[in-house]
Amino acid sequence: MRDNPYKDLPPLERRPDGSLYRMAPAQRKRANALIRRECCNCEDGNCIVLDDGDTCTCPQTVSFSVCCKWFRWAVLPLDGTLEAEIFRDKDLKRCAACGGVFVPKSNRAKYCPVCAVRVHRRQKTESERKRRSAVDS
Repeated sequence: MRDNPYKDLPPLERRPDGSLYRMAPAQRKRANALIRRECCNCEDGNCIVLDDGDTCTCPQTVSFSVCCKWFRWAVLPLDGTLEAEIFRDKDLKRCAACGGVFVPKSNRAKYCPVCAVRVHRRQKTESERKRRSAVDS
């Protein structure tokens, strides 16, 4: 029988007092959507890893704490903003256009990735319009 890759994952991080990191209700809702969409161990709300003959509800979907190693190391990194909100290990910024929270890829980032495309396109259009109007006819 093959070795379970779940056992090879690093342990869960804990706060300095030894407790697990907790999620707010909105974060838990986003995490549950992420689990249903991306987790390969979640099937119809049941955890395949914990299945020993009878179905077992995925503990991460019913808990407000980060208690599943697979969720922490394989699923949560897919949503960097949610990971940063829960663990606060990365700096978060607010988008100047929409006000949403995002993880910047550089220290100069001002807009979230969705708004950045829109703003860049608008700025480029304005620049081209200004350049064309400066040409003598």
